[in-house]
Amino acid sequence: MLVKLTLAVAIAYLAPEQLLAATVRQPIAASVSVSQIQGTDSLQLFQTGKELYQTEQFARAIKVWQQALQAYQAQNDIANQAMVLSNLSLAYQQLGQWDEAKKAIANSLKLLQTDKAKNLPILAQALNTQGSLQLALGQPQQALNTWQQATASYTQAKDEIGIVRSLINQSQALQALGLYRRALVTLTTVNQKLQKQPDSQLKIASLRSLGNTLRVVGDLEQSQLVLQQSLALAQKLNSNSDIGAALFSLGNTARAQQDIKAALGYYRQATTASTGITQTQAQLNQLSVLVETNQLSAAQELLPQIQAEIASLPLSSKAIYAQIDFAQSWQEMSKKGKITASLPAIAQLSAIAVKRSQILGDKRAEAYALNNLGGLYEQTKQWKNARQLTEKSLLIAQAINAPDIAYRSSWQLGRILKAQGNTASAIATYTESVNTLKSLRNDLVAINPDVQFSFREEVEPIYRELVDLLLSDNPPDTLLNKGRLNVPVSSTVSQQNLLQARNVIESLQLAELDNFFREACIEANSVLLDSIADKANANAAIIYPIILRDRLEVIVKLPQQPLRHYTIAQSQNQVEQTIEMLRYKLIEPDRVKDVKALSEQVYSWLVQPVEADLAKTKVNTLVFVLDGSLRNIPMSVLYDGKQYLIEKYAVALSPGLQLLDPQPLAKKKLTALTAGLSTALIGSPYPSLPAVREEFELIKQAGVSTNQLLDQKFTSKALATKIDSSAFNVVHLATHGQFSSQAKDTFILAADGPINVNQLDNILRTRPQKSQDAIALLVLSACETAAGDKRAALGLAGVAIQAGARSTLASLWRIDDEATAIFIGEFYRELAKPGVTKAEALRRAQVAFLKQYPNYNRPNYWAAYVLIGNWL
Repeated sequence: MLVKLTLAVAIAYLAPEQLLAATVRQPIAASVSVSQIQGTDSLQLFQTGKELYQTEQFARAIKVWQQALQAYQAQNDIANQAMVLSNLSLAYQQLGQWDEAKKAIANSLKLLQTDKAKNLPILAQALNTQGSLQLALGQPQQALNTWQQATASYTQAKDEIGIVRSLINQSQALQALGLYRRALVTLTTVNQKLQKQPDSQLKIASLRSLGNTLRVVGDLEQSQLVLQQSLALAQKLNSNSDIGAALFSLGNTARAQQDIKAALGYYRQATTASTGITQTQAQLNQLSVLVETNQLSAAQELLPQIQAEIASLPLSSKAIYAQIDFAQSWQEMSKKGKITASLPAIAQLSAIAVKRSQILGDKRAEAYALNNLGGLYEQTKQWKNARQLTEKSLLIAQAINAPDIAYRSSWQLGRILKAQGNTASAIATYTESVNTLKSLRNDLVAINPDVQFSFREEVEPIYRELVDLLLSDNPPDTLLNKGRLNVPVSSTVSQQNLLQARNVIESLQLAELDNFFREACIEANSVLLDSIADKANANAAIIYPIILRDRLEVIVKLPQQPLRHYTIAQSQNQVEQTIEMLRYKLIEPDRVKDVKALSEQVYSWLVQPVEADLAKTKVNTLVFVLDGSLRNIPMSVLYDGKQYLIEKYAVALSPGLQLLDPQPLAKKKLTALTAGLSTALIGSPYPSLPAVREEFELIKQAGVSTNQLLDQKFTSKALATKIDSSAFNVVHLATHGQFSSQAKDTFILAADGPINVNQLDNILRTRPQKSQDAIALLVLSACETAAGDKRAALGLAGVAIQAGARSTLASLWRIDDEATAIFIGEFYRELAKPGVTKAEALRRAQVAFLKQYPNYNRPNYWAAYVLIGNWL
């Protein structure tokens, strides 16, 4: 599948500024002809040109402003010459007449050098115009620098509206650079300033920019709300261009919300309400949605109209991106076999885009277009041409510091090299792509603001394909041909490759969490798992299963031994089907036989191959760094045919290869902040948890000193106050909660409503991690993963990391209220004993349920709980 390369730069061309407001006369109607105003004075000419510009009659505006310029030149009026030249540059930009635009703004700035202090407002406007030109030419860093200078000039001139304009423009440059969180901060400041200002097109543009940025960072509900405010204001002021732009942005947000019907509706409205590039972009997004959702007949009806409109667009970066986007949607339709378009015709479109970007001098657009054209040659297996074009795209992307393009080009080049049999070079190129992705971190989730960004399609495959290459010693086809479908096969993969493969999966897991939170996860002082496993008294082995498309790979770290590795020829589909079925059977009360059969299958993949070595090395704890769907099941339930895993080993999970400060829990100072809800909230779908009171009492009986927040006393504010002021090392939250693959749907329930994962992070992280009173253990005793969400366990890992606790104990599904209280009591009773680790305390509680509680001995009761993080 070709990666969507659309990155339409959202340039906010602001209307020319009215700099001589005190002396402006009544404006002449915009419909008057140029010949009718030959005798009017220069100020009237300027105003008429402004009105023509605002109604998008750019060519006519240029003619009028040229007359105004001549008039000001005759008067030797330097300031107004500079002002008109700045506005002429804007009009030339709209028509794609870049050389004229460059000359006009250069002349404007040159005139202003004579007396900058006197002409500060005009200088600020000229800098704004120059920034717009730089961004349009694919120079976002230069644009940002210029707009920062404009802001400084407006500040000196004490022009609040001008400051707002330049800040909005700065946010556009920041987004073009991929710095979306910085852009969000800037736009939030802008909107605070605008609250005091009357309704205006500037306020509309600011709200729209804020709404777009909120979408990019994942706050979709707020994005929709802000964009609707922008639309309402545009309708109130009867601004057609702003109405179209707001509808287009609302379509993008609806698409990100996966509301396809609403998205298509907004795009159709935007097409009707807009003209020019916004109209074309709305149609292109409508087309791509139709293709993605297999509404191919409707998509085909759009093709001729879009093709004609793209051909008529003036030369600009946006026009080039539109052409690339159209070529990609057309290609996707062709691949689905529903139209007769040939790849050469699509390639010709891409080649024209390359040529136009070269004429324009837009290196970013050229890199995109070259990458797309190289992908077409890759599809037709013309490897030489594919490689040459992709290498050129990569070189340009690296030269202009465009990592969002470079990582895709590296990925594509790696695939081409692999297809040519050049494995070593393919590994190097894939590694380069992964390293580029690491450098993006904060902004990886927001690479593509105008088309829904799919982490699973555009990022995750790169990591897995690299691991595939690194661990390709025993090709699965060979194993299958030998009839060894489910027999682990050891390999001779080098230690270097094994280490790199683990690190790549670690990077993928970090990237998944970054994508989950829409920001880079907080990085704290940490210790490699290997260093703990290698300690003489650690007695822990670490198991890293990796799910690839056609096989399951397992890397194992035994104490004081090098890494070992084996392969199971089970495809990703086979593994995921087994895991999904096991998870389904686990939450059913009377499916023990089925659970044993399925969990024995998983045991044979993950543990059986090293069973003898675990015994030899006297391992008593297994730490799993799980991948993909394996996170949805508790490893404690794995079955060897006679016993469950927890009957032999303590079990813990790690979200990555590193742990936060892995120190044992200080048993002499075992103190807990306990908070929970025993009664149901009015209007809440969650039932009461009457056994929470018993749960808290059992924690006390285990010898744990507690500080309690119960029912109405358990609010987000009260929790924050207690966290900040009380001395304890355990936080125990006995309340409903949900883990989801979406941060906004991952929460715990307090008396004043849900506390989502980001709010919980803010509350818990008020305690310093290095403090003696740092949170050593977070317990979530009544939570569950979201039903039907195959990646919901990602939310649990997210909570574990964001909470800043060294360990987190939580349930993967909700169990009986009374059983929860008893289980938690058993856990704390064991935890309080000298020399018992957190993982061992959990093991003992689970074994106690298995053997001592006949009513609760089925796996759906005791297997729900998992320990994440430090197991000591």
